[in-house]
Amino acid sequence: MMQDKNTPRHIAIVMDGNRRWARQRRLPAIAGHRAGVETIRRTLRHARERGVRYLTLYSFSTENWRREPAEVQGLMRLLEETILRETDTLVRDRVRLRVIGRLGDLSEGLRRAIDGAVKATAAGSDTMTIAFNYGGRAEIVDAVRAVVRDGVAADDVSEEAIAARLYAPDIPDPDLLIRTGGELRVSNFLLWQVAYAEMWATPVLWPDFAVADLDAAIASYAGRERRFGR
Repeated sequence: MMQDKNTPRHIAIVMDGNRRWARQRRLPAIAGHRAGVETIRRTLRHARERGVRYLTLYSFSTENWRREPAEVQGLMRLLEETILRETDTLVRDRVRLRVIGRLGDLSEGLRRAIDGAVKATAAGSDTMTIAFNYGGRAEIVDAVRAVVRDGVAADDVSEEAIAARLYAPDIPDPDLLIRTGGELRVSNFLLWQVAYAEMWATPVLWPDFAVADLDAAIASYAGRERRFGR
């Protein structure tokens, strides 16, 4: 579908509410995360049908290591098995997978699965980015470290110099930031990139996030006038 000016080119989503969804059903937390994977499939498909070219999903933050070890280990296994299972589908559907964050902290098996999927899907026309072991402040710190390593003089440090060293500098900034689960905060997600993003929040928990909710977010975006500080 052709994109029009009322459709965001890039949507970023804080997928909040998986654990609460599971608790409401007296299920282990990982059951909520597994249900959330199904929502990702549905959301990606519908977003592309609406003309969205980039979808970025906040999956695991640098702070999430503080959760119960069993939940953290379950999330690691879930990401690895999901990537291995879904790569062929992403290739067939021409979706390029990107994974951003401090990936060096992940297990060798998980890093290998990520690298394989990223390479296999590199020719995709649309992009889904998973932010895993990601923190917005950590990304800026890593970008500044790269500026220093590259020997950029102090007077030459600019927004462009930092932006070029973010985790995915080739991906445009989000036009629309969606948060599920009823909270009203950015939670250290894409702090640099969402400077001028429109925001939309819903109390719907991520596993229950439906096509109608995505349509409502896009409709809200279409009714706004973006000024970018002007």
